[in-house]
Amino acid sequence: MNASGLHNRKVNVFVVTLWGIALAGSGCASRPDSEVVFWALGVEGEQVAKLIPAFEQRNPGVLVRVQMIPWNAAHEKLLTAYASNSLPDLFQIGNTWVPEFQMLDALENLNPWLARSSTLRETSYFRGIWNTNVIDSSLYGVPWYVDTKVLFYRKDLLAAAGYLRPPETWNEWFDVCRKIVDRRIAEYGVFFSTNNEWVPQVVLALQNGSALLKENNMYGDFSDPRFRDAMHTFQRFFTEGLAPVKTAQVVNIYQGMKDRAFAMFISGPWSIGEFQKRMPDSLKDFWMTAPLPGPDLDMRISLAGGASLAISRTSSRKTKVWKLIEYLSEPDVQAEFYRVTGDLPARIEAWNSPLLANNRYAAAFFEQLTRVVATPKIPEWEQIAQKVRELTELITMGTMSVDNATAELDRAVNLILEKRRWMAAHAH
Repeated sequence: MNASGLHNRKVNVFVVTLWGIALAGSGCASRPDSEVVFWALGVEGEQVAKLIPAFEQRNPGVLVRVQMIPWNAAHEKLLTAYASNSLPDLFQIGNTWVPEFQMLDALENLNPWLARSSTLRETSYFRGIWNTNVIDSSLYGVPWYVDTKVLFYRKDLLAAAGYLRPPETWNEWFDVCRKIVDRRIAEYGVFFSTNNEWVPQVVLALQNGSALLKENNMYGDFSDPRFRDAMHTFQRFFTEGLAPVKTAQVVNIYQGMKDRAFAMFISGPWSIGEFQKRMPDSLKDFWMTAPLPGPDLDMRISLAGGASLAISRTSSRKTKVWKLIEYLSEPDVQAEFYRVTGDLPARIEAWNSPLLANNRYAAAFFEQLTRVVATPKIPEWEQIAQKVRELTELITMGTMSVDNATAELDRAVNLILEKRRWMAAHAH
């Protein structure tokens, strides 16, 4: 599951900090020093417990207590635990949350631990994913599993349009979509879930060289020509009838692909398993994955997503926790974690496992993960992303022009960042 775009909790840093002061000392009851508490989220929390007995056998006297936290409650629960001085020793954190919790001083700086480690190296990870955990040259999380978006497509429908390979550039993307629609190969060329998704719009902007924010992330930069041009490109899919506007009517994207409602859509690794379950045998050889098209071959980037493992700065069991992180990062353990969850490994060596090496659909994800970038590493990003989604949806519906939407986006984002500017001005 990609943390980016899925969790839009709004955080008032001052309230949380004051609450933490008020509740300091009211943390969890005392427990044995040998016990490590680990909060893992969603299905990961359900499955990681299966990997713990082997760790405990290697480390006699260390007990790991895994607590599963639902994804939709995790952000708020972590903030509540921080405020009450009761964060677990180790916790899973969406990589877009790292800046927020680092600003709260809730995370251990992992640089010294990494320097002493004989098993963990930065070079064993996808560079763009690793970078999501680095703030001001310090590491605050170790990537646990990775996520990004690629293109899912029907090979037979593209072939009918004269494309024996997926589109690699924006020009090819528009060309194949136009041929698919004009020749009635499918109703639409591509599907974008604009009612609840912001990733494709942001990816197009980043591919086009937009920085999204400016002046040390103090102001929005959405009126910049590079962002506006990317939104004009995005708008074309809808104004030219190449993508459906009312995406809420598409209840099941897999059924839509099966029934030729569209030939392509952008999604993450979870869709591999969904396709394998939902596509009939007659179509099992006619769908595939590919890296996203870009404005040119050098800019076929996507977003760096996934989740990391972070240590609470106040934990008194950091040595034991670091050993657990090293264990969960071992290639064989990462490969097993992929087997039970479907989460793509963060550790590059784990991709040599036959489970992944023989998975033809995963190859595009590996290639794309070598070309991923992070969203702006600021606590307010989740709020900003939702504004991007809201206003770019108006663009697709034709109810707001690109120029007006980007100007409004700058206005809204500048309000969101007002407190950030105030804090920077009063940093002394």
